Amino acid sequence: MKNELNAAKLLAAFEVVMEKGTNTEFGKVYQGIEAYTDYDGYNVFLKGNGVELHIGFHNTYDLKYDQAHLKDSFLKKIDNLIRD
Repeated sequence: MKNELNAAKLLAAFEVVMEKGTNTEFGKVYQGIEAYTDYDGYNVFLKGNGVELHIGFHNTYDLKYDQAHLKDSFLKKIDNLIRD
């Protein structure tokens, strides 16, 4: 999955969740996507639908999921966040 995802789009979705979301234990949640960072803000996380996305330094990322349809659903939600 290396270089398949647009890091700028993922970070834009993160910002939408952080601006419009409601507080959770770790960050904020909006439209079924939870967003949070680590203590220094260098690592950004988005998760939902059994999928976790970690965006690291220099826009590297790691997308974890058990089933392809969950990944597809998660990525559609990400797309919808930045269209609103």
